[in-house]
Amino acid sequence: MEQNAFDVIIIGGSYAGLSSAMALGRSLRRVLIIDNGKPCNAQTPHSHNFLTRDGDTPANLRAIAMVQVLSYPTVRMVNGKAIKGTQLSSGFSITTADGQYFESKKLIIASGVKDNLPAIKGFAECWGISVLHCPYCHGYEVRHQKTGIIANGEMAFEFARLINNWTQNLILFTNGPTPLDSESALKLISKGITIVENEIEEIVHDKGKVTHLLFKDGSKQQLDAIYARGEMEQNTRIISDLNLQLNEQGYIITDAFKQSSQSGVYAAGDCTTPMRAIAESVNTGTMAGVFANKQLIEEEF
Repeated sequence: MEQNAFDVIIIGGSYAGLSSAMALGRSLRRVLIIDNGKPCNAQTPHSHNFLTRDGDTPANLRAIAMVQVLSYPTVRMVNGKAIKGTQLSSGFSITTADGQYFESKKLIIASGVKDNLPAIKGFAECWGISVLHCPYCHGYEVRHQKTGIIANGEMAFEFARLINNWTQNLILFTNGPTPLDSESALKLISKGITIVENEIEEIVHDKGKVTHLLFKDGSKQQLDAIYARGEMEQNTRIISDLNLQLNEQGYIITDAFKQSSQSGVYAAGDCTTPMRAIAESVNTGTMAGVFANKQLIEEEF
């Protein structure tokens, strides 16, 4: 075969991409994984809700997966950032930032998303450690502890209602005046949830572990954990190169078989859903690999 020609190229080598590659490697497909080694959960100390590996580190899970996936002789991985995608008559081409060029019959986007974090001092350093996005991933570890939520508006109410399941020692920080209607505000207060509108100056922490919030008026609030959600954007411009359709939240639209709006392009993992869990990424990655292979079989038979 040509050195740079593959059945399937996978953009992203974290859990979704590696799961796709395993399904395809076991289907005897020539597979290339392109990954820049910068997963979004790089500083998260522990992963949960993944059977047989609950509490393991994300880095260790990925390392085990890479060894297993790359043991299949038809699967190859290159370190690089895919920056350009082009549709060809025979499939697709991908170019990396360092000038490498590859072609494939099918393409799987498993590139995850980029978190655009609030411009609050200390936020980025605590993200994934004590500033958390998901109670299903991390709520048990901070159960019943003094917990803050940084959010405002309708999302603040929904987030507070959710987190209240894990702790009743809860404070909502709106970081400025809140547009919450009186009914919603009174409901939160009736549940013992304090609403603080002070503007936040800094999340004070010790190596990513929050100690307290410092407000612009000089006051402080001790906390053990914080929940917050930043904005996100897709990690790769290849999505726009190939005119893939996104939903209102900015995620790649796929059908039940993980195929995108572009025939021959599949997508899996965090770039397709706000459900950012390893189990979800593994599931969707496997599906993308299986159905990419199915499409190849149908075209070749």
